[in-house]
Amino acid sequence: MFSPSVSVAAFFTSAWIVWRFYRLFSQRSALANIPGPPGKSLWNGVLPQVFNVDAWDFHKEIAEKYGGVIKLTAGLFGRTQLYVFDPKAMYHIIVKDQSSYEVETSFLEYSKLMFGNGLLGAVGEQHKRQRKMLNPIFSIGHMRQMVPTFYSVAHQLREALLKKVESGPQEIELVSLMTGTALELIGQSGLGFTFNSFTSNPHPYSLAAKQIVPVSFNLLLSRMYFLPTLIKFGLRRFFVDLAPWKNLHLLRDIADVLHKTSVEIIESKKKALAEGNGAIGQERDVISILLRANMSAEEGDSLSEDELLGQVTTLTFAAMDTTSSAMSRTLWLLAKNQDVQDRLRAEIREARQQGDVSYDDLVDLPYLDAVCRETLRLYPPFPYVGRTTMQDAVLPLSNPVKGLDGREISEILVPRHTEIVVSIIASNMNSEIWGPDSYEWKPERWLTQMPDALSEAHIPGVYSHLMTFLGGGRSCIGFKFSQLEMKVVISLLVSTFKFSLSNKEVVWHMNEMITPTTVGSETPTPEMPLLVELAA
Repeated sequence: MFSPSVSVAAFFTSAWIVWRFYRLFSQRSALANIPGPPGKSLWNGVLPQVFNVDAWDFHKEIAEKYGGVIKLTAGLFGRTQLYVFDPKAMYHIIVKDQSSYEVETSFLEYSKLMFGNGLLGAVGEQHKRQRKMLNPIFSIGHMRQMVPTFYSVAHQLREALLKKVESGPQEIELVSLMTGTALELIGQSGLGFTFNSFTSNPHPYSLAAKQIVPVSFNLLLSRMYFLPTLIKFGLRRFFVDLAPWKNLHLLRDIADVLHKTSVEIIESKKKALAEGNGAIGQERDVISILLRANMSAEEGDSLSEDELLGQVTTLTFAAMDTTSSAMSRTLWLLAKNQDVQDRLRAEIREARQQGDVSYDDLVDLPYLDAVCRETLRLYPPFPYVGRTTMQDAVLPLSNPVKGLDGREISEILVPRHTEIVVSIIASNMNSEIWGPDSYEWKPERWLTQMPDALSEAHIPGVYSHLMTFLGGGRSCIGFKFSQLEMKVVISLLVSTFKFSLSNKEVVWHMNEMITPTTVGSETPTPEMPLLVELAA
């Protein structure tokens, strides 16, 4: 005999399964006419082909074959997803109808678990309030004041490299140095804190942060499928500790270090304020300015202690990994293209005749700017971002796609809870917009007249017709900060050193954030060895 409680549980379980299949059927019916690649996996559909470290050719193939909106089949029990890089569709998703296309749920939950209640994990009015408080800190005026700090850190890096090559050319693993440099840049200018990045005893945060991307990517599909459900049922530290899952335990330990460091930083700032020694009033780092602004903000606009703590972790991680990835890729490209490196060095040395270049002169160096823009175009640190429809929405297209029934589709009814992959790389490499050489790294393209198709496309990004830093209310708040860091560091290094390829082949993994490694490497930590010597 079954008890009443078991019968009730069975009824609700059956009802949930029926509802789930109804939702999947409804969604697939609405999107059934959109073309897309066939899935190779019964359970995961096409997702293992989309989300893997060697997915470069697959992304290029589907973009060229299917056009600006593509259907991705997520498997027998998964929801159909859309892969989007059509300009008008991206504008509606990222800018115009942003409230209808929210950040993908599993990413939000993961961000909250890893980085706290900061910008990455906030949505709606909370996100707007946090961004309103942070926006003035990343103004041009504040960027100018940060230049001396940027140069101070860059000179520390230069001295560290000089010691390594004083006896002649050396193979040096540079991605760790770039990560340490980016961490020190955000530490000193953003947090008023040093991570001792150029010493033999770096801060534990430095070691932990380098593992975030590869470890979290190994858990990507698990996060997509299970994390939101686990959160709803109450994910507890006790169960995480018990689970026999190495990568999960690694991620737990990394999160602990991030949280502990953020508490250290916030507490040190509070202590300085409480002791009345003037530190908070004098310091120009991001967190000091944020604390002062928060103290004077109206009650409805101020940030809670939890939100302040979340900003430390969020800004530190976001500024460190994206900038280090971009700087590492730039040095690797210069090592592959010696003619570009020579031309860039000549421009920088001319500008540096009187010492460190001022903010205005640095941002106006045309070839340095072209090299940075082209690197960020072809090799953005993030290859894609995820969104989820919060309600049924109509998605218009710039260029119609041909449906499976042969008819042209100029707008798509997208059901609620549809997951969308906004492809940054497909937009940045779109040959219909950028021309037939769109897959080539050519800094010179930025020194000539850009294609008319580019301006006519109305790409909704905040930077140079690119989606690298996104657009709208969730665009990268620190993109000017990142650009300035890149230019300061690259200009100082290239004026001093010559970079060449070593005999170890470097490959770039399409993680959630693109990272380098060497062929045959078994370590999860990114690595990029190059030959470094003093430049003639």
